[in-house]
Amino acid sequence: MNTKNVTDKLERKKIKRTARKKAAPKAKRAAGVSRGSLKKKIRHQTQGQRKR
Repeated sequence: MNTKNVTDKLERKKIKRTARKKAAPKAKRAAGVSRGSLKKKIRHQTQGQRKR
């Protein structure tokens, strides 16, 4: 849904809402995958190292 050319804010919102309703429902998150806020945090990362 490209709403770049729609200048009216309310019109753009309406288009976006209808597109969201038409879109296929998103798949649920897999059981083993945690959200970003629940992931283990790293204290300080040195250059060239992997995060996890």
